[in-house]
Amino acid sequence: MAEIVWSEPALADLDAIADYIAIEDRAAAEGLVRRFFERVGRLAEFPDSGSRPQELRRSRYRQIVEPPCRVFYRHDGTTVFILHVMRSERPLRRAKLTRRARLP
Repeated sequence: MAEIVWSEPALADLDAIADYIAIEDRAAAEGLVRRFFERVGRLAEFPDSGSRPQELRRSRYRQIVEPPCRVFYRHDGTTVFILHVMRSERPLRRAKLTRRARLP
């Protein structure tokens, strides 16, 4: 079973998205955060279950989609590193993801 490690920037991304949603609907924001942690938690047993992002087909990054967001991660066999969370309608900035990948 792999260990799940959230990067500080990924947690800040999720927090910002939840804060924005909570302005209109606090229960929806709480539900979204709960779903994120449930989906990410499954990566401990199935780290390859995420798809390869369309923008990064030949990379080591994977994603899981929990509408309205995408969660980007990579794993090294023993650890799953959660690197970035973003709204799915926004374009992915590859540089942002690769900078975060150097963290752990």
